[in-house]
Amino acid sequence: MQREGYAVDMHVKVLDERVVERAKERGLDALVYAPHFTRLPEIRSRATAFSDDELTVFPARELFTGTWQQRRHVLAIGLDEPVPDFITLEGAMAELERQDAAVLVPHPGYLNVSMGLEDIERYADTIDAIEVYNPKQLSYHWDRARAFAERTGHETFASSYAHLRGTVGEVSVAFDERLDDAAALTGALKSEAKRTLIHRDGPSHGLRRALEWAHLGFENTWGKFDRLMLQGTEPTHPDHVAYDGRFDDVKVY
Repeated sequence: MQREGYAVDMHVKVLDERVVERAKERGLDALVYAPHFTRLPEIRSRATAFSDDELTVFPARELFTGTWQQRRHVLAIGLDEPVPDFITLEGAMAELERQDAAVLVPHPGYLNVSMGLEDIERYADTIDAIEVYNPKQLSYHWDRARAFAERTGHETFASSYAHLRGTVGEVSVAFDERLDDAAALTGALKSEAKRTLIHRDGPSHGLRRALEWAHLGFENTWGKFDRLMLQGTEPTHPDHVAYDGRFDDVKVY
C-alpha cells in the first residue's frame, strides 16, 4: 500500500512499543490515540511518551455521550480541558464548540453507539468530518456513512479504529502537509485541508476486520457494563473530582 503525504491513522485505542513499531512499519507518520474511559491528562502523557522523531502520537478523546442504551460517540481532537463521558450529546457538543476542538463523527449510524443523520444535521456547524471507513464495519455501513457525508456536505475521514495491535495502520488519511502537533491537526481538520483516504485490502485485511469484529462482542459484554456502571466512579465520569462539578447539569448518570 503506497502512501504519499503525511499519513495518519486517525483513531486507535491501543498504544505501546509494539504499536509504535507496527505503525512505523506501515509507513505512518502519526497516530490519533483515543482510548475509552481514560482522562485527557493520562492520554496526553502516554502520547508524549510514545512520540519520537519518526512518529507523532496525537492525544484525543472519544466521548461516550448519552445513556448506555442510547449512546452517541464523538471523537474530539485539540481539547484544551478535559470533558467527561456520560453527559448529554447536547452538553458535549456545546463544550467542544466552546473549546474550538475538531469534532469528528466516528462510525455514523452504527448499532446504538453512533450519531445518526438527524444528529449530524442538528450539529452540522459544529462537526468537522464524518468517518466513512473503518474495519469494524460492514460495506453497507460504509455506504450509509458516505451518503450522510454527501447529504450534509461534511469532509470525510477513515481510521483503523484499532482495538487490537495488528489493526494499526490498516487505514490512514494522508494530508498534503506535515502536521507537527495536535493544534496543526486540529487546524487541518477544521479548515478542510486536502486529504486522501487509504485502506488495505485483500485476505489479510479481511482477517483483521474479522478479528476486530470478534473483539466487539467481548467489549460490549454485561461484565463491562457492571465495571463501568456499578463498581465505583470511572475516571471520566462527570462526578469525578477532576471535573469539579462543571458538568452536573448535563450528566446522565
